[in-house]
Order: sequence, then C-alpha cells, then structure tokens
Amino acid sequence: MSEATIRVSEIFGPTIQGEGVLIGQPTVFVRTGGCDYRCSWCDSLHAVESRFRADWQPMSVEAIWAEVERLSNGKPLMVSLSGGNPAIQPLGPLITHGHARGYRFALETQGSVPKDWFADLDVLVLSPKPPSSGMETDWAALENCVQAAGGKPQTLLKFIVFDEADYAYAKSAAARFPALPVYLQPGNHTPPPPEEEDAVIDMDGIMTRMHWLVDKVMEDGWFTARVLPQLHVLLWGNRRGV
Repeated sequence: MSEATIRVSEIFGPTIQGEGVLIGQPTVFVRTGGCDYRCSWCDSLHAVESRFRADWQPMSVEAIWAEVERLSNGKPLMVSLSGGNPAIQPLGPLITHGHARGYRFALETQGSVPKDWFADLDVLVLSPKPPSSGMETDWAALENCVQAAGGKPQTLLKFIVFDEADYAYAKSAAARFPALPVYLQPGNHTPPPPEEEDAVIDMDGIMTRMHWLVDKVMEDGWFTARVLPQLHVLLWGNRRGV
C-alpha cells in the first residue's frame, strides 16, 4: 500500500458533529479502518476489527476528496477524520489537499500514535481511554502527540466517563496537561454490534449517567471541564452514518 493510499471504512455526511468542542457543526466524516486499541465499549467496531478489513476501501487522496466534495456540494466545511484510530493512516496529504480548497480538518485519536502532520490540523481531539475501556495509556506517546501538534491546531482533551474510576482517571490525566481544555461525556453502555446499523440503545441509562456526571463535576468544583452529551446519540440512537 503506497504512502498516499488510505484505508477508508466509510465517508458520510454532511451531518452535525455530535460531540466535543465542535458539537453541532456541519461536518463530513471520513472514517478510516484499523485501530491499535480494542476498547470494551467501542461504538465503531466495523472500523476496528480485522474481520471487517474486506469492507475497508484502499483509496487515494483524489478519490476520497471527490467523495467529500460530492457530499458537501463543493462548499467548504469541517471534515472530521475518525476511526478506528485515524492516526495510523497517512492523512497528511489529504489535509494539505483539502486546505488548498478551503476545507478545515478535525481529528480524534486516543493519543497513542504521534504524527508530524498533527500540526497541520485545525482541531486535534486527544481522547485517552479510561479504565473501563480495558486499555492502558502510554503517557509518553500522549505527550508526544501534544508536542507534535506544536500548539498550532486547537488541541483539547476529551474523556468518556462510565463510572467513578473513569472520572478519577479523567481528573488525573487532565492534571498532566493543564493548558488543554477538557470535555467530558457519559459513555454509551449499549454500543451497536458492528453487524447492526441501528441497534437498540438504553437512552434512559445514558441520561442517568449524564445527570450523575454533571452532579459529580459540580460537587467537585471542576469548573474548567465541560460536560456534553453525544448529541448524535440523543437524536439518532445507535444509527450509523448520521
């Protein structure tokens, strides 16, 4: 696979960004295939597990861009690079190509694979995974991701919180990077199986966790953190491609 070829799981939109600092913003999503993590509650296993590799398309920058422009009707907007872990793909040329046409780029990654082209992004969301994920954080790699960004893109931390242990992890991790804004969101404990595109979701359970998380932050006086829902989950549940 050449350096300019990118494994793509799906491209969809325009729709709104459902979470974090860009919540509500019109966006086209380029979801890459492949990940170096296997989180216990992953909601995009169709872009993670190798058994779906046959569904991932090896695409050139030009082919990806033709689809982005078709979906956006040639009107520049935000392009979200997601996964899986998009940082394992060679996305630098795509970002350069889109910037030349007036588009902006946001990328979300767990912060396990630093890339020099992070500095070319407009928004970098670092979302290290808490204990409930079953994954271990490589703090040196996360620090290297922050350094790779070099203060050029808007860089922030986003934490998914399921329970007290996850909350304590988020506070501890945020303390390592006091200059970065922090966003917290309740976890979805009923993620969709990869074979289903509109699976049943426990919305009441998610909202109960949302209320708990808001109360927790207020009680602790963690007033620099922002607590947000996954807006796309509230609107569409576990449906994909929205």
